[in-house]
Formats: sequence, structure tokens, C-alpha cells
Amino acid sequence: MKMKVPKVTPPAPMVSGLSETFGFSKTVATAIAMFIIALCVLAVVWFVRSAPPSTLTISSGPAGSKYLQFAESYKEILATHGVTLRILHSKGSQQNLHRLQSSQWNVDVGFVQGGIADGKTLSDLVSLGSITYQPLMIFYRSPTPINRLSELMGKRIATGALGSGTHVLALAILRANGITGTTTTLLDVEADAAATGLLNGKLDAIFLMGDSTSIHTLQTLLHSPDLQLYSFTQADAYVRRREFTYLNKMVLPEGSLDLGKDLPAHDVVLLGPTVGLVARKDLNPAISDLLIGVAQEVHQPATIFQKQGEFPAPLEHTLKINDHDELQVSADAARYYKSGKGFTYKFIGNFWLASLINRIAVYFLPLVFVLIPAFRFFPNAYKFRVRLRFFHCYRRLIRIEREAFGELTGEQRQDLLRRLDELEEAVYKLKVPASLADQFYALRGYIMFVRGRLNKPVTAAKAG
Repeated sequence: MKMKVPKVTPPAPMVSGLSETFGFSKTVATAIAMFIIALCVLAVVWFVRSAPPSTLTISSGPAGSKYLQFAESYKEILATHGVTLRILHSKGSQQNLHRLQSSQWNVDVGFVQGGIADGKTLSDLVSLGSITYQPLMIFYRSPTPINRLSELMGKRIATGALGSGTHVLALAILRANGITGTTTTLLDVEADAAATGLLNGKLDAIFLMGDSTSIHTLQTLLHSPDLQLYSFTQADAYVRRREFTYLNKMVLPEGSLDLGKDLPAHDVVLLGPTVGLVARKDLNPAISDLLIGVAQEVHQPATIFQKQGEFPAPLEHTLKINDHDELQVSADAARYYKSGKGFTYKFIGNFWLASLINRIAVYFLPLVFVLIPAFRFFPNAYKFRVRLRFFHCYRRLIRIEREAFGELTGEQRQDLLRRLDELEEAVYKLKVPASLADQFYALRGYIMFVRGRLNKPVTAAKAG
């Protein structure tokens, strides 16, 4: 009857290689092999998860607004890089900020002006830099210019729609001038409705900003002979007040809007915050670089209020949200403004190919540079360690052989044989990799040779 021989599954190449190279047991070799595989799998997972998204969502502004125009320009340029930009209309800066803070909207970036007071935490948001100035324009009905905003007390004033940056800034400025809803009629209506009400005489003054107002509406108001554009005669005082440190003083030069009609008829001093491109903190670094590059294309040209190349910029490394809160410029954005695009993105025109090469360099090259030297160093180090043990055994063997020369008493011979037995037992206990098997068996052969010399005189005496 034939006995069934159990089928033995040969160990995996990596496991057997570790066992033969280092002399590890199968369990230890398997554990090390699993660790190396897990490390490689982890690198692959990180590599896949670090891939830039092909679709982004931006919260912009209402139809016809400057913010929406910016977003449309971004969308067109991003499309050339294979990235789709989904644009969400909004009421303005404050709603954009709320959407960025909420996980329900899945908004990646948005336009947010300084001066947006908000009770929620900003820790999950970062600034990619300031992209433009946002002037506040106050139109009012009066045959003669007014010098102080306090002269609007008791009037009917539209302060912008809820959710817009205009509404927040308008209330703050009116409050600083002692104007509140108790003495004045304040209406939170949208820009187009406010403009219509002002033109029809149903409103006395309206606050407008580019985040929530169409260019057409602004042009209509600027060309109306019955309306005045307020010039901030106290502009320097505003920007020095603690609650308005985020405001900037700007001048709309005479005739800058229409030289033929001399609009405006005189220099108009305006106030306004900067607008920041705000993103969630977990925005992919490659996308961050791409967005800043797009922002440079869109916002670098000179305008009435900014010089060529002034924006985008990491102004003071923060975006002032109010007198308490600031949005820090992200580390990726700060690096971009300091050094420009990464090496691969500078020399490779295709965004996705550059991203692929960059991620390979980040996630796999370090692994290769660590594992290859490790596979070279550790086997050599281990072999050297085993050789040191061999050298120790050879030292003991040489000592025994030297003491075996000359005439020996029976007691001395027995002592040397005992020491030789101990040495042989120590050699048997050595964990030797297969790569050093020749040295192991050579050492055992030398031990047998010395044992033969010690036993030879005894054999000769018995023969006599």
C-alpha cells in the first residue's frame, strides 16, 4: 500500500529568497515579504489617490457679475488642460464662503472678498492669493454731491442682497456713520431691482459691488444724469480704522469710463477690499498650481484700479475676512508665488503627463531609492555578521590546534577534545544562509581535521 505523500507548496520566490539570503525561518521571511508588499501597495494607493481631479466646482456670482465673468474665463482655460470647471451661480461673496464651509455643496474654490464677517470656523479653508480689488460704489439721487455718508440718514437705502459681500460691507459702513435701520429704511434687495428703484425714484441710495452686480447695471447708473457716484472724502480715515483694515483706497480718474462724455466728471475716491481665490484645505497641490497659473492669465492685465502684473498676489500672506479672522495663503500657493511652477510642469506642456511624472517621482522613486540600497546593504551586512561568527569559531579552532602540538597527557587531550566538541556544537547552532553554506561546511571540515590529529596518537598507541 502506497503512502500518500503530502503535497508541499514551495515557498514564494520572495520568501525563499529571504530565507536563503538571511537564514530567516519561513514565518519571519513571510512576515518581511508581506511588509514589503504592503509598503508597495500603500505607495500605489497613495499614487492613485493623489491624482488630480478632472472636475472642479467653483462658486461664482449672479448672472452678469464680474465674478461670473472670472469663472467663465477660468473654465475656458482649464478646459485646455483637460479639467472641467462646474460653475455655480451665487448671490456673492458671503454665499460663496458659506458653500466652501459646507460639505453639502462640494465646492472646491470660490471668490471671496475681504470683510465678510462669519461665525463659522475658517480652519478648513485657505487662500490661493488675492486676484483683484473690489470697489464699493454708492449711487444716490441728489442735485449736488454729498460729502458725508451721514447725510443719507433717514433715506431709503438698498444695501445689497443677503448672501452678497455688498450687503455685509454696506451695513458695516453705514453703522460706522451712525446709520441703522431704526432711523433709516434699509432694504436688502438684489442689484438689478435696486438699480431700477433708484432710477424710478423709489430709492434714495444704493450700494453696489462687482460680486453681485452686472456690468450692464453699473454702466446704466454711471451714465444716468440724475444720479451721483459717492466719493469717499474720508477714505484715509476709513482705512485706518480697526474694523476696516481690509479696505483699500482707490481712485476712479476723471474721464476713465468715457473720455468723450467725461465720465466721471471728476476724480472719485472709492473704497473696497481685495477679492481672494479661496479653496478648501484639501485641494490637490497640482490643481492649486494650475488654478494660480490660470488666475495669472486672467488677472495680470492692468485695469483702472490695478497695475499690470499686480494680481494675483499673496498680499501680506493672508486674506482679511474681518477684524478678527484671516485666511492664510496655503503652503502650496506660497511656494508657487515664490518659485513658480514645479520642475515637471515647467518643461512638460501637458498637465496630466506632468502630474503623472511628478507623482511617480514623489511616491515611487523614494521607495526605489530605499529598497534597492536596502536589498544590497542588508544582505552584505548580514553576511558580514555571520562571517564574524565564523572568524570567532576559527579563532577558537586555531587555538585548539596550536595547543595540540607536542606531547600531550591523556588529561590534556581529553580537555582539547571537550573544547572541540563545544566548538562543533556552537557551529551547528549557527544560523547560516544558503549563500554562505560553503564556508559553513568548510569550517566543519577543519574541525574534523583537527579532531583527527587529536585522535591520531591514541590510535597509534593502540596499534603498538
